Amino acid sequence: MTARVSTQFLSQSFIAAGISLATLFLLGQPLKAQTPISSETVSSASSTVVPILPTQNLNPVVPPLDDPGLFLPSLEQPRRLILRLNQRRVYLYQGEQVVASYPVAVGKEGWETPTGSFKIMQKIENPVWQDPWTGEVRSPGPNSALGLRWIGFWTDGKDVIGFHGTPTINSIGQAASHGCVRMRNEDVVALFEQVEVGTPVIVEP
Repeated sequence: MTARVSTQFLSQSFIAAGISLATLFLLGQPLKAQTPISSETVSSASSTVVPILPTQNLNPVVPPLDDPGLFLPSLEQPRRLILRLNQRRVYLYQGEQVVASYPVAVGKEGWETPTGSFKIMQKIENPVWQDPWTGEVRSPGPNSALGLRWIGFWTDGKDVIGFHGTPTINSIGQAASHGCVRMRNEDVVALFEQVEVGTPVIVEP
């Protein structure tokens, strides 16, 4: 059973995320300068200067400012996957915090899982698998070679490699696949919901 999957049986799905930003503008009314105006002299004997005082309040009350935190974008840390082949385990990081980890099976000798930095390029529920030796197309489901979920992160233009479920539970923790990363069905279903197309995948020896 191969773990490299023909791209013609996997349709890509792309997810775009948008971020909306709110900007707060504080408008203030400038104070207008007032010049005192004097009355004309009525008579030289009883002249009186009567200034006209400004009627505008020179000490306006500034309204309270809203909490600026209400206008900040989300501070949620980005997520990434780190697959450590020697540990047979994949870790889901959010920022620098591990939020989940799962045991896996990795590529066996001669079919090693490629190392390096990649990104998730496919997410497929109930993927269909074709046997590369017989050409037979297998029905999707928990007993399929790909299990219940497919999360692809590598391709050479012909074959693809990714995380997927497996009915062969006793292979978990071993170097047993043809390059892909096998997971228990319940684990790959959980991981599927925690990552997106574009999530970084770092594969370490």
